[in-house]
Amino acid sequence: MLIKEECGLAAASSQSEANVLPLVVNMLRALQHRGQEAWGLAVPGKEPWRMLGLVSEGLGKAAAICARSPSPYAIGHTRYSTVGRTVLENVQPMMVGREFAIAHNGTISNTEEIVNKLSSYYAIPAWASDTLIVGYMMHYLLSKFNGDWFKVFEELSPQLNGAYCFIILTKAGEVYVARDEAGFRPLCLGWHDDASSYVVASESCALSVVGAHLIRDVKPGEVLRIKDGVVESHIFAESGRVAHCAFEYTYFANPSSTLDGVSVYEARKRLGQELAKLYKIEADVVIPVPDSARPAALGFSQVSGIPLEEGLMKDRYSKKGGLRSFIEPALKDRLEINRWVLPVEQTVRGKKVVLIDDSIVRGTSSKTIIKALRKAGAKSIFLLSTYPPIRYPCYAGIDFPTKEELVAHKIEGGVVDLEEVNKRVAEEIGADFVGYNTLEGLSRGIGKQISELCTSCHTGDYSCLKKAPQYTQRMKKGRW
Repeated sequence: MLIKEECGLAAASSQSEANVLPLVVNMLRALQHRGQEAWGLAVPGKEPWRMLGLVSEGLGKAAAICARSPSPYAIGHTRYSTVGRTVLENVQPMMVGREFAIAHNGTISNTEEIVNKLSSYYAIPAWASDTLIVGYMMHYLLSKFNGDWFKVFEELSPQLNGAYCFIILTKAGEVYVARDEAGFRPLCLGWHDDASSYVVASESCALSVVGAHLIRDVKPGEVLRIKDGVVESHIFAESGRVAHCAFEYTYFANPSSTLDGVSVYEARKRLGQELAKLYKIEADVVIPVPDSARPAALGFSQVSGIPLEEGLMKDRYSKKGGLRSFIEPALKDRLEINRWVLPVEQTVRGKKVVLIDDSIVRGTSSKTIIKALRKAGAKSIFLLSTYPPIRYPCYAGIDFPTKEELVAHKIEGGVVDLEEVNKRVAEEIGADFVGYNTLEGLSRGIGKQISELCTSCHTGDYSCLKKAPQYTQRMKKGRW
């Protein structure tokens, strides 16, 4: 699967003046699956530290920062870009003026409109990402509302089209945490006993890693102010519906996380069970595409009775072998990762193989894996996807902004019948059979109503956004 701003956010604010930088660094390591391009840290009164590459590759620098600049307040970010090139200027957190540092998970699709509004007040560089552009708007509104952040978000929300979670650290050590009113992207609040610290992260897995416990999810349309051991909540916007990203449950989130009350692991297992009910396949073995499809493959095996085996292995000892191809920004890097997904010949030779994947987006990864399985001697390959056909661009945080790059769109020619779509995609990627999940099966598997999910990449219905988005020139400049 080959796709590029899902990002990871982390923040900590201690009541006891404990140094929370090590906490934030470790939370970022736990959120590395959400962004592999770059990462950064910010404390009050200093320029953020920003680095390209993985958190694990910069632990020496991180340790030096933690020792040299201890702070009871800090925020951090791991980057996966949909807008803006992978250069140091676009790495987050970003400092806006001398007032605050900001980090963002999501995509704002109407940035050119915002730039035009601010043109009389700021010289915004052409390379600026959506995060920095919104930061400038926040800076402007702060002066308008005399530093009242709650008023800032009330005024800002109607002007933003897209998905966002923001964490903000002011020069006074206040942490602000905000989630858009549709709740596209996950965000949660926890408590760390040893550091007497409130912690915030994109996913609950980051809280578990540092020994913190989950208090609750940040509500859609809510902003939290964390300062001096007190959490103050304010609802800045309300929506007629929530639109949690279905892709979070099938692919992006860590399986150990709980998102808006749903166990990601259990959801993926149920999705595999739904596929087994939908497609009655006679086969010898079920194998997952590593790593996110493992729970779904287990669920499929449980219902179908076909034994589950490990038939594909990632080479975790090469530089990129353990990474996720989906969120690599450059095609050459995605292909390099897929090249090191190695078949287990003893598992697949002479076998009818059911291959379970979380989704089929561009089809490039699927083709590569299918060729490798055939070369290893697989007799036939039935590829099943827990996600329905992806036909339309995403403007809410996932990097497939044009229809032309999506395999389900390219082969359809206006066809919407699922059986025909399955047949055409199978021919395109070289499988004996392809079976996509249905929207209803996706909903049942996740455990949320269709009306609670954003499935615009499948349906083309963007009503969960404020207005129909456009693929802008600024977005095009940011792509590789």
